[in-house]
Amino acid sequence: MTQDVERHAIKMAKKKAARDKIMATKTDEKGLVIVHTGKGKGKSSAAFNMIFRHIAHKRKSAVVQFIKGGMSTGERDLILEHFTNLCAFHTMGEGFTWETQDKTRDTEMAQAAWTKAKELILDESNHMVLLDEINIALRYDYLDINEVVAFLQNEKPVMTHVVLTGRNAHADLIEAADLVTEMELIKHPFRSGIKAQIGVEF
Repeated sequence: MTQDVERHAIKMAKKKAARDKIMATKTDEKGLVIVHTGKGKGKSSAAFNMIFRHIAHKRKSAVVQFIKGGMSTGERDLILEHFTNLCAFHTMGEGFTWETQDKTRDTEMAQAAWTKAKELILDESNHMVLLDEINIALRYDYLDINEVVAFLQNEKPVMTHVVLTGRNAHADLIEAADLVTEMELIKHPFRSGIKAQIGVEF
């Protein structure tokens, strides 16, 4: 038993030395383009966690919701009730496209949301801007992927983080991003007839 403890301590000391050496080379900072995509649950949840981290650090941020309508969600209500001084919140969509069934209207709303998003990103007092469900707007061609990528590459302030969520992220957006996470669906209660629930989905 003593030998196992000693071996473990030696092994961990080597790992720490190697890790410290790697970390010593990571000195740069920049505003990241972050993409959360995939069929699994948690894309917006993870993005909002980063918004709440900014709020906790007293750093200004902003949210633009591209598709979701004005339904009450925990994140939205918490921010609007307590943190409007630190996080601007704009619900620009009117619901998922299969609910609205009006491509012209959806395109107009997505364009208005993108205009607001650009304004918020260019405001350097915002350290992070979350573009929730923008990937859906891009998938249905409500927005021009080339315009979005060009803006993120050429006009986004150097230290501003931008988070883009939604399924089916465009390949060009993935290529342009600094950090991409794909949420993989392994199991979901919806398939067993369980509806979306407070505190889990919204």
